[in-house]
Amino acid sequence: MHGYDDDKAKVLARLRRIEGQVRAIEQMVDDDRYCIDVLTQISAANSALKSVALLLLDDHLNHCVRQASAEGGAVADEKLAEASRAIARLVRS
Repeated sequence: MHGYDDDKAKVLARLRRIEGQVRAIEQMVDDDRYCIDVLTQISAANSALKSVALLLLDDHLNHCVRQASAEGGAVADEKLAEASRAIARLVRS
C-alpha cells in the first residue's frame, strides 16, 4: 500500500487535468499564439504539477515516513533521508 492510496483518485484527476493543459499549450504553439500567453499557461501547468507533488509528499510523510518512524532504526533513517532528498528536489525545481 502506498501513502497516496486514499488520494489516488484525486491525484489521477489532477494529472489528467494537467495532461489536458499540456495538450492545450501544444495547440497554442501550433496555432502561433502570443509568446506571453503560452508562457502563462506553462507557468500554470508547472504550478499544477507542484501542487500534485506536494500532495504526494504530504501523503508520503503522513503514511510511509510515519510508519517507518514508529518502527525506528535503519528503516526510519532511510525513509527520513528519502523524504529529505525528495524535498530538496522539489525545492530545486
